[in-house]
Amino acid sequence: MTLSESPPANTHPATAPTSPWPESTATPRSAGRRSGVHLAGQLRDAAGDLPRFLIAPFVRSWHLTWGATAAEIDAAMPGDELLPRAHYRSTRAITISSAPHNVWPWLVQVGCGRAGWYADDLLDNFARPSAWQINPEWQDLRIGQWLPMVPRPSERTAFVVDSFQAPNWVLWRTPNRTWSWRLVPVGGGTRLISRMRTVYEWRRPLALVTVLLMELADYPMMRRMLRGIRSRAEAMPDEDAGGAHSIAATGRLAGPDGWLR
Repeated sequence: MTLSESPPANTHPATAPTSPWPESTATPRSAGRRSGVHLAGQLRDAAGDLPRFLIAPFVRSWHLTWGATAAEIDAAMPGDELLPRAHYRSTRAITISSAPHNVWPWLVQVGCGRAGWYADDLLDNFARPSAWQINPEWQDLRIGQWLPMVPRPSERTAFVVDSFQAPNWVLWRTPNRTWSWRLVPVGGGTRLISRMRTVYEWRRPLALVTVLLMELADYPMMRRMLRGIRSRAEAMPDEDAGGAHSIAATGRLAGPDGWLR
């Protein structure tokens, strides 16, 4: 990888099994071989990203805007006003040769115990392969819905759906982080833009862990996630968008401390 590297500038989900890992009639031995292949691939991916983990702090100003144009970096995104003192701010983007309504379902179904994160499964999905199918059961997006990062999530280990307008944008939140996505139609394809803002809560016991995750791991994981979404969306047949419709949902479910419940 060189520092000049950059990515190429649904409401109609495909039918899928009820699990992101399709059922199989394979024998235990063949299933074990397949699991071994998955694990080997995950180890290879993690090893391939290791140099990016190590170099990330030294190329911080470059990777925080990986793939994004100057206009995309400067443009307003949902949630910008929520964490004005964020220590970590990134805007990254990728071009996908598929319409926004075909990209949207992949975002809707993310999460641990759901479709995964389409990135380094060994590191962020407990070695379970991220889905390569759209699961209709995970397409019912709701305000206040949790998108878990771990099998037993809390408000700090799950993103909460803050607001969205399908298939144009969605905003996820945790108490110290916002993560917004915008899908912009471009010539029959999509510019997928991601913006993350994180506050380092220095008084909390695990503040250093947050810093290490953001400063070392965020860039390689986000790079792989954006490419993973692109690969999946482009592998789907480009369906007719004539029946697609826009759904808007805004508003916040505030608890006594002002945070989502």
